[in-house]
Amino acid sequence: MTVTDRGRMLARTAVPGSTGTGPTVQPPGRWLRQRRVAAGLTQEELAERSGLSQRAVSDLERDRTRRPHPRTVRLVAGALGLSQAATGELITWYRTGRATDGFSEPRPAAATVGAAPVVPRELPAAVAHFAGRAAELAALDAWLGEPPGSGGGAVVISAIGGMAGVGKTTLALHWAHRVASRFPDGQLYVNLRGHDPTGPPADPAGVIRRFLDTLGVAPARIPPDPDGQAALYRSLLARRQMLIVADNARDAGQVRALLPGAPGCLVLVTSRGQLAGLAAAEGARLVTLDVLTSADAARLLSARLGAERVAAEPEAAAELVRLCARLPLALAIAAARAVVADWPLATLAAGLAGARDRLDELDLGEATVSVRAVFSWSYRQLDAAAARLFRLLSLHPGPGISAAAAASLAGLPLPEARAVLRELAGASLITERQPGRYALHDLLRVYAGQQAAAHDSEADRRDATRRMLDHYLHTARAATIVLNPGQDPYGGETPGPGVTPEAVPDGEHASAWFGAEHKALLAVTGQAAAAGFDTHARELPQTLVTFFDGNGHWRDLVSVQHIALACCERLGDPAGQARAHRRIGSAHIKLGETGLAHKHMAQAIELAQRIGDQAEEARAHLGMSVVREYESHFPDSLACCLRALDLAKTAGHPILEAQACNNAGYDYAVLGDFTRGLGYCRRALDLLGQHASPSLEASTWDSVGYIHYHLGDHRQAIRSYLRAVSLFRERGARYQVAQSFDHLGDAHEAAGNTEAAHDAWQQALTILDELDHPDAAQISAKLTGAGPAAQRAATS
Repeated sequence: MTVTDRGRMLARTAVPGSTGTGPTVQPPGRWLRQRRVAAGLTQEELAERSGLSQRAVSDLERDRTRRPHPRTVRLVAGALGLSQAATGELITWYRTGRATDGFSEPRPAAATVGAAPVVPRELPAAVAHFAGRAAELAALDAWLGEPPGSGGGAVVISAIGGMAGVGKTTLALHWAHRVASRFPDGQLYVNLRGHDPTGPPADPAGVIRRFLDTLGVAPARIPPDPDGQAALYRSLLARRQMLIVADNARDAGQVRALLPGAPGCLVLVTSRGQLAGLAAAEGARLVTLDVLTSADAARLLSARLGAERVAAEPEAAAELVRLCARLPLALAIAAARAVVADWPLATLAAGLAGARDRLDELDLGEATVSVRAVFSWSYRQLDAAAARLFRLLSLHPGPGISAAAAASLAGLPLPEARAVLRELAGASLITERQPGRYALHDLLRVYAGQQAAAHDSEADRRDATRRMLDHYLHTARAATIVLNPGQDPYGGETPGPGVTPEAVPDGEHASAWFGAEHKALLAVTGQAAAAGFDTHARELPQTLVTFFDGNGHWRDLVSVQHIALACCERLGDPAGQARAHRRIGSAHIKLGETGLAHKHMAQAIELAQRIGDQAEEARAHLGMSVVREYESHFPDSLACCLRALDLAKTAGHPILEAQACNNAGYDYAVLGDFTRGLGYCRRALDLLGQHASPSLEASTWDSVGYIHYHLGDHRQAIRSYLRAVSLFRERGARYQVAQSFDHLGDAHEAAGNTEAAHDAWQQALTILDELDHPDAAQISAKLTGAGPAAQRAATS
């Protein structure tokens, strides 16, 4: 072999772009593989980015494809961010078997003086069907428009966080393509594999080394140490306006090394973590994605399936949105199934609803398009304590859980539970929607439940459920006692091991706790009954009476009391049945359903008489007296009150005696005997001075106000109503506050103080509007000039 022949052999195996640093003798497939590895990509990811099959990529790297089509080469080169010159030489090599003579891949100005800089275009293709996220896109646009440094750092950094499958990468790439023209020096992209089953997270040093290659730095000019490479990377970016997309970051530390050191560039990060550290130290602006709104979820289905197909089956489309819990990945999978199967949407929705395992139906057989798989990538990175709490959270049926309830659920001290919840929120497996309150997405709840069934014994799960129910029962009991110290006594059990009920120091805290836990309390009451926790199913409804009644939640009150009634019937507990019937009847009175109220009160009286419980019979007669009042049968109402008064005296129950005196006093007043009525009410107040019951005292002052109003003593009426308002307000009884404000307005109007009357009525109207109560219409009429005085004038 001659020297000339040997030179030709080297030319035939020269690597594209190697001219200028000496040819490297290796096949092109091996060189392509090196470029892919340096880019931090798997063959599967390169195939996805290039639009080729994984087999095609594999064949190229193994040099099985001798003469690939130029389009195939361009797709692979583009996905790897190769320069046009390198791409052209690669095509020439495959066509002719040798590299172009004299080729020299362009170098950046920092690497080769006088040469044109490389302009990389590394962004993967954006998703074709994009819907929603208007607020998030607007926020990203606004931050892009801010001057450098205004956000606290030299570089504008935007971080998109959220749970798996919520569409972080989709949003990032959609927006990045939209603003790419704002960055004339190009775009860099890297998948940091922070949550990826194919391998460990990408090493930032390796990413920087690959970026230097992409930016056209000659290998001979790249420093050997990582610190030097990072410094060179920052020096190159200091002169450019570039967009750097760091996708799927594990944490802030993985991103920091990739940040430019000077203004001009924008870094867009996606992560399942919250990246709060990046916000605190580098001034990153954070966007946390939630699931789509129902409207945007429907638009996504329309974009993927066609508007006509969705419009033809709107109910089925809405059901698909609900079953997919508005999670973009789940919706995309459901839409793909609809496209492939071409079945009616109603058939697909029915299949998804009836599936034993909904996550099986949301799986297209590949890891990246399987809801279960993408959830698992986050779950596997949890430590043991966080993984256990995540699993146990599937046992909680409510829309949200407090840190304290989660601590009881897991049997953990509260500080430890808070730390674990922060870890779960940081991994975007739960969402902290309000300070100290956490929510679990519906599909994540399904996944957590499957993990619980696989890893936690049935006994462990039942113990956790019992601790959770104990938490709600004993906290609700304490809150009710604070709001209504004169309530009926019930339950004497203490919380079980590992349960830490919440402290309820005063009425404000009690009302706030009930308000925050309203929906959860409804859910756990139903869960207690379904799971056979009879003590909780019987007693939890009793702890909710004061709050539900005082805030106008009478339908909820009926619902939970029916649960208690069914439990008491199953247990053969007539006293509990009588109490539940009475509570149900009282709620039906407030709802204006006097027929049902009469029926339940009669049953309560009959049950109490059967077991000889005089105190409960007295309460039931008092309830029946209110039914008769609503029916305008005041003599019958008074008779019920007097019967209750006799029973209360015999039972030795002074608070019941006071309640009977108050009711009787009001009925005497309605019947025109104001003197006797006032006497009974004063007797009630005397008893309450010795045996506190603030709610009953408030009701009695309202009755006293009514009597003084009709006696024409408006000053005393106003004082009495103000006292009632104050006491009801302290107890958090909003409906009763509104009633007393209404009466106060009447007294002010009668006293000639129209302005004060309107102020009182307006306060009543505000509360009733918030409660969505029909009594609001009557108050509105008073405010528009049809008050009691106007009505009397119209009829005189």
